[in-house]
Amino acid sequence: MAHKAGYITILGYPNVGKSTLMNALIGEKLSGITPKAQTTRHRILGILNDENYQMVFSDTPGILTPKYKLHQAMVSAISSSLSDADIILLVAEPGQKFTHEEILQRIINTKLPVIVLVNKIDTLDQAKLEKEVESWAKLLPMAEILPVSALHQSNLDLLKTRLIKLLPEHPAYYEKDELTDRNERFFVSEIIREKILMNYSQEVPYSVEVVIDSFKEDEALVRIRAVIYIARESQKAIILGHQGKAIKKLGTEARKSIEEFLGRHIFLELHVKVSKDWREDELQLKRFGYNLNEGITD
Repeated sequence: MAHKAGYITILGYPNVGKSTLMNALIGEKLSGITPKAQTTRHRILGILNDENYQMVFSDTPGILTPKYKLHQAMVSAISSSLSDADIILLVAEPGQKFTHEEILQRIINTKLPVIVLVNKIDTLDQAKLEKEVESWAKLLPMAEILPVSALHQSNLDLLKTRLIKLLPEHPAYYEKDELTDRNERFFVSEIIREKILMNYSQEVPYSVEVVIDSFKEDEALVRIRAVIYIARESQKAIILGHQGKAIKKLGTEARKSIEEFLGRHIFLELHVKVSKDWREDELQLKRFGYNLNEGITD
């Protein structure tokens, strides 16, 4: 049997379950999962390996209309993922209308296999599910429609079987023991940002970027120094909280999750700095690892 390998792009609006899906397929928590939008800001690759195939999943940011240059960079990550895709998975939740015309037209015009995953089917009865499938079949007649529940892993074995059939014959793109293209520093910063999304409200979590300033390992523990960048001076007091209680709580929760992720004891040091309006600053965005050079094109 010839070896198969390919890139599988996971698309969809925020909070439809893209990250939950990829984590379930890979069997590891690589992408953040919170009830809030913008949990995923970067393209994250998750790699599923087998003796006969390698699936390289691209978890992309949620589709949105750009408000800041940061959002443009997030759309750029979607575009980049579409450019090298071999298969497209469009994830949707019940009752959702797909209205992003540029991406919709790109999907309609593609010659790649497209599978629409109607997620969260555990929330639907049979009649409503049939209506969802009918609606998507009408919008994208060339696509396959597959109802799933990423959270409860319903129909994911069926999805894997279908993906194996659709994968092109190709040698593995990555070593077979690799799970992702990202390093430990990236995931540590994402864990901290995920805790910020969960612990703070309104605009503050969306104005934050986390940078790992230092990551030193010794026999006893890993010493990590992280900088939380905020967009305005007024947000600093919110992150710190009264008598520093908020950032202490944040640090405790982040430390526990990072220790679970790394499988080692850590010492976590958090600092807060202002990077004025960084979401509109191209130099700062580049420093934080965002790319503004690509857009949605046919």
